[in-house]
Amino acid sequence: MATPARTPRLRAWMLEGLTDRPGQHAQTGTAHEGRPWWRVMCLTGLDYFSTLGYQPGIAALAAGLLSPLATIVLVVLTLFGALPVYRRVAEESPHGEGSIAMLERLLSFWKGKLFVLTLLGFAATDFLITITLSAADASAHLVENPHLTSTLHGHEVPITLLMIALLGAVFLKGFSEAIGVAVVLVATYLGLNVVVVAVGLWQVATEPHVVADWTQALTAEHGNPFMMIAIALVVFPKLALGLSGFETGVAVMPHVHGDPDDTEVRPAGRIRGTKKLLTTAAVIMSVFLICSSFVTTLLIPADEFKAGGEANGRALAYLAHEHLGSAFGTVYDVATILILWFAGSSAMAGLLNLMPRYLPRYGMAPHWARALRPMVIVFTLIAFLVTWLFDADVDAQGGAYATGVLVLITSAAVAVTIAAKRAGERGWTIGFGIISAVFVYTTAVNVVERPDGVKIGACFIAGIMALSLLSRLARVFELRVTHVELDDMAQRFVRDTANRTIRFIANEPDRRDKAEYRDKVEQIREDNDIPPGDDVLFVEVTVLDPSEFESGLKVRGEVLHDRYRVLTLESSTVPNALAALLLHVRDGTGQRPHIYFEWTEGNPMTNFLRFFLFGQGEVAPVTREVIRAAEPDRARRPHVHAG
Repeated sequence: MATPARTPRLRAWMLEGLTDRPGQHAQTGTAHEGRPWWRVMCLTGLDYFSTLGYQPGIAALAAGLLSPLATIVLVVLTLFGALPVYRRVAEESPHGEGSIAMLERLLSFWKGKLFVLTLLGFAATDFLITITLSAADASAHLVENPHLTSTLHGHEVPITLLMIALLGAVFLKGFSEAIGVAVVLVATYLGLNVVVVAVGLWQVATEPHVVADWTQALTAEHGNPFMMIAIALVVFPKLALGLSGFETGVAVMPHVHGDPDDTEVRPAGRIRGTKKLLTTAAVIMSVFLICSSFVTTLLIPADEFKAGGEANGRALAYLAHEHLGSAFGTVYDVATILILWFAGSSAMAGLLNLMPRYLPRYGMAPHWARALRPMVIVFTLIAFLVTWLFDADVDAQGGAYATGVLVLITSAAVAVTIAAKRAGERGWTIGFGIISAVFVYTTAVNVVERPDGVKIGACFIAGIMALSLLSRLARVFELRVTHVELDDMAQRFVRDTANRTIRFIANEPDRRDKAEYRDKVEQIREDNDIPPGDDVLFVEVTVLDPSEFESGLKVRGEVLHDRYRVLTLESSTVPNALAALLLHVRDGTGQRPHIYFEWTEGNPMTNFLRFFLFGQGEVAPVTREVIRAAEPDRARRPHVHAG
């Protein structure tokens, strides 16, 4: 008897906070209560600032001696490219959907849905690889610590899996205190980095030969300064991981506390706070990127950056041990491990904010996908798979991470360019257009040099599309109507027939002339033996966007040709709209209404595909099936007739 009692409790816990409202998703605890922008900055900073754990090493491997110059190019693009773009994105999409929501408005029907699913695939690549790469780098810092290398070497994969599991456990518990933890971790980590970078700069300043040796090597390797700048411009796309914080910065917007007079449509206080968040984070990160790139390039031997070297994936940690001793180095390692482990929380928060806003609304995810905990389990399991496939290798995941980041930033740049053009802002349109061109170039170079990133992104896209279409197919017979509203005339029609048999005739509107309705009535009466004196109401459904899954239903009544009463409906699908109307009339009148159809001509499979893709086709049997799925009690189902 114990097992049956536990199962409902487990289900209730898993689906806690599940909402039926389209476009919304569940949260547990107080995760989305407003917090000051600087505290939320620490949440996104878990992802952004934690890249200091591996970014200097990646820059040194990609650009060699030119790493500081390439990093300066990256910083210029950060402050004068990505930052203005995402400040505009925050204005245009203040609920955390980012550029995907902006671009969704430009396209309709299935092409819009498929485009959004493609961008969601790259977003999933970005956020999920953030989780796995950060955990893998945390494992690398743990394993490479001088006190633990002999014990933990070779166990990177299980350690990474354990860290991802712990992160998932935090979200399963509720995540309500995560922002407070983020503030402590970010403040500690940045403080330790200030010490390491300051000691490194002091080391460079007190040993002038270090700078001289570097400049001589640069001149010998690359020639004149113009050639150095040109090469830096070419190689800087390899440093794209340093741009990773902007997408998460927008994704966590719902956490930002707004003004008391903020509205859902225009939360001005939240937008203003998010702009401060993005700007402050970008400035802090830019300073650290330049300084860390400079000191690591000058003070660490080039061979140590390569695979197997002590600075591979942990350049600043190498300096901490080398110049501040083993004790400080270990403290730095602990702080780095913690922030890298918890960096996945901002990515997980982004996934939980983004995916449930689209997939369930498109009918492309199960209903439980609006609940937080089941989605946490799904994302955690996918992160396990990615970690196993990449063998917890930081360098191997860098290409996929950079591709996801750059595709999303490029889409954001294009979205704000279009928004500025539509708003008639010529100067901003030109500026954002130039930024878009730069990011298109950067993305293209990254794709050519690291095609594995596109391949991994394509796997995520293919997986999302396949599962989405299967889910939509599985849910095709759901009612899919969120609410039904009848205008005054429609209500009068229903009231007039409520004291006798309620009969509807489903009509596909054509010319809508008198002959059409007269012939339809005669045919339906003859096919179904309806007594001549019984009243009938015509029902006509106009399909708007068949790619939409859920929508409200507004019913308008009108009298045509002074005789025929017609209820007109607008919906994404004919059968589901008719089923929703019948059930609504039954509940309002207490009678089981009748509806009459003509059988659809043609191949049943072709007609079903027409229904699946375009919302019409096999109307009569599908309407009956939708009613059957919505009302398990056969004695309460409206009657469906086809002749």
